[in-house]
Amino acid sequence: MIPNNSNNCLPLILVAMGDPDGVGPELLCRALPVLDAGRTRLVMIGPESALAAHLARRGQKPFYTRIQSLDEMADAPGGTYHFTPPGLADFGPRPGTPRPEGGRAAALSLDAAMPALLGGQASALVTCPLNKHMLREAGYPFPGHTEFLAVRSGLPPDAVCMHLCGDILRVSLVTTHPRLADVPGLVTFDRVLDKLRLTWDFLRTLNLAGKPIAVCGLNPHAGESGSIGDEEIRAIAPAAAEANRLGISAVGPLPADTVFSRAAAGEFSAVLAMYHDQGLGPLKLLHFNKSVNVTLGLPFIRTSVDHGTAYDLTGQDTASTESLTMAIELALRLADPPGAKGLRPLDPRRGA
Repeated sequence: MIPNNSNNCLPLILVAMGDPDGVGPELLCRALPVLDAGRTRLVMIGPESALAAHLARRGQKPFYTRIQSLDEMADAPGGTYHFTPPGLADFGPRPGTPRPEGGRAAALSLDAAMPALLGGQASALVTCPLNKHMLREAGYPFPGHTEFLAVRSGLPPDAVCMHLCGDILRVSLVTTHPRLADVPGLVTFDRVLDKLRLTWDFLRTLNLAGKPIAVCGLNPHAGESGSIGDEEIRAIAPAAAEANRLGISAVGPLPADTVFSRAAAGEFSAVLAMYHDQGLGPLKLLHFNKSVNVTLGLPFIRTSVDHGTAYDLTGQDTASTESLTMAIELALRLADPPGAKGLRPLDPRRGA
């Protein structure tokens, strides 16, 4: 039994294990024991067998308290806990192996977290990586965490915004995981304006809205006044203008081949890119494994590592734990700033 704690105001952070055959459980075994978890309440969600496999390989003792239900956390003291969702008690881990069973486990772990998140019992969700193909193979037709969590929250998949932040660059995306051929039709006035609004609200939360958001063009040279496409004239420029009218500082559309250099030099607070690789290519060049993925627009806080399942590195103890630690740090910062004491402080010069 968990002892009662009359002071249960510590943030409750849920940490979804992701694909248990990927690198997530290993990172948890390496990162959480050295985290000052006494200042918060962290609950890992996923099959305990996946953690046990890495603990045995590493000769490491369990560093968590088992719970049978998230309801037990109502009066739990600070510390690290683990919950195995229904349906995963018999999960047989195969570290480093992509398979539908891993996608199913990732989905069941997320679904187990949703009632506490939507009901306000949990302060935030931190996610370890899942494999998008294995998620679909398991019968969950979502392109990834972002869309899964939006739909499970009762929102359209495009009502949220994928944002990644590192020491130097902060990047939001108008579109997340569609085929590249579908992107032009998805770059609309409403989508661009909505992502600008969500990004500006996030920057203001972190006191980082002192400079404008740079808005990328979709086409080379931001369309060259319409000679290389009209998306800039038809949707992007009007959305940026409307954002400014609403008090959101935005500049653009700007050519994407130069805007990231300007942002890295400190000219902008963030960059709004039109599609996944336009924005995340430059960011990961500078911040690979050293940035945090944040879903803006959900009814709860969600942060994530910035990398994939890394099946090829699983079990080698060589994958970096930094993105996971930063994701937990940012979740604490957003959920309850005093709860972040003892963790590395958020430095505005570094970004979020």
